[in-house]
Amino acid sequence: MSEHPNPVTPSSQASFGTYRRQPVSFVRRGTRLQGRRQAAWDEHADAYVVDVPRQVADTSVHPDYVFDAAEEFGRTAPLVVEIGSGLGEAIVAAAEADPGRNYLAVEVYKPGLANTLLRIAQRGLTNVRVVQANAPEVLGSMLPAGSVAELWVFFPDPWHKTKHHKRRLVRESFADLAARVLAPGGVWRLATDWSGYAQQMREVIAHSPAFRNAHDGALAGTASPLTAAWASGVDCEATGETDEVGGWAPRFEGRVLTSFENKAHQAGRVIFDLTAVRL
Repeated sequence: MSEHPNPVTPSSQASFGTYRRQPVSFVRRGTRLQGRRQAAWDEHADAYVVDVPRQVADTSVHPDYVFDAAEEFGRTAPLVVEIGSGLGEAIVAAAEADPGRNYLAVEVYKPGLANTLLRIAQRGLTNVRVVQANAPEVLGSMLPAGSVAELWVFFPDPWHKTKHHKRRLVRESFADLAARVLAPGGVWRLATDWSGYAQQMREVIAHSPAFRNAHDGALAGTASPLTAAWASGVDCEATGETDEVGGWAPRFEGRVLTSFENKAHQAGRVIFDLTAVRL
């Protein structure tokens, strides 16, 4: 008998492979809900949580399932997707500020999604949904091709040890997935507080035939956040070099200062923003 509730077929290899054959970009932490988080889930999950069929694990998405945003939100509007929405601070604030858009929060940690539900309900928002799912499957099969106006990846796990770089979310294969879901002219916004990861993100955009850097060459030299990082040595060797490449975006005004980013500022870390446009 198969160990899985549904047999793994050729059509479900993407789902199976994410968990068994490729390194994942997250480490599972506690998923139990208690207190107000459990109460929030019980009260608001039916209204805001996208109920997806699973294939292998509790964060997998069956490859035959396709998200219908118009049906889910009851309207047709530009869709913004945040990968790794954490506690929901950024996406809920954005949804409240821009009610003309639909927002989908993608997160693997149920406690974070429960917090997001609390924020949504407290503000009485109707333009936000959340899904507990692994990002590559959301982008690879769940979302229709060309259905997303903006894709956000803010402060993904940097996996700063060299031996763990293979676990980083933003790499060439992820760029292909981002390109699949974004409509032509769609925007991919990224942010990180790790200089090494920032350089990797910049290179991923530069090498992808599907994207152009919206700020190619911008904020180079002494204005570069990478130059600042190389001067401070806060997360890398203090080389004193100057970044002559640039390509950094100004801070995205639609991203509120989250508790996570505030801790990065307090630690003296440099924040890097990047914006890519789908060709």
